[in-house]
Amino acid sequence: MNATPDSFFPLPGGGALLAPELAGLPDLRPAALQRWFEPAAYGSQAAKVGQGGRQAAWFVQGPFGAAVLRHYRRGGLVARFNESSYLWQGRERTRSWREFQVMSYLHHKGLAVPPVLAAAWWRRGLCYRAALMTRRLPDVSPLCRALERASPERVAHEIARMHQFEVWHADLNAYNILLDANDKVWLIDFDRARQGALSRSQALDNLQRLRRSLVKVCAQRGDAWWQEMFSSYRHQMRF
Repeated sequence: MNATPDSFFPLPGGGALLAPELAGLPDLRPAALQRWFEPAAYGSQAAKVGQGGRQAAWFVQGPFGAAVLRHYRRGGLVARFNESSYLWQGRERTRSWREFQVMSYLHHKGLAVPPVLAAAWWRRGLCYRAALMTRRLPDVSPLCRALERASPERVAHEIARMHQFEVWHADLNAYNILLDANDKVWLIDFDRARQGALSRSQALDNLQRLRRSLVKVCAQRGDAWWQEMFSSYRHQMRF
């Protein structure tokens, strides 16, 4: 999905990109829309997400339905000095805009990713802050907590399809692969993902990152599961 003029809505100090199904909702005035992205506006109904999001993700409920709201946060040493600001290079280069576009593209291709609802950004001088809202998936568990029932072949299939659609995931780890109550596999968190020609080494880099994550969290059991998944992935990709 590509953004259209009808997808853009102003925010105080910034703007938002909405999924088509939300663009017709009542009261999308800037002040009202701004509250969608403020956890405090939900009061006690905003629940912190247990893992991921660098402690900046919440489960929320609003006119858009049940959703996950995530504010972009920096990691590593730089976060000690600059927690949430990024260099402004235009709205189409904000992290929220890019992630919205990648997830919309994959969703419309039929990959199991949460439907993306809204992307927001707020500019201040040479910097900006950003947020993203996606549809909440009910009854899901991260791969590391559902490894015993996770099918290596199904996970390999979804990762292979993502790579066949030429998308590189920047942080494919044991928490960014989810299983729902029916054991359907979902891929989440496409921050800094890239869409375009994908080399074999880039694809394998994704798989090795997942391996390191599984070994860290699940030790030898995680590595054995990964080996089986990787064998299935290679077969599907004809590596």
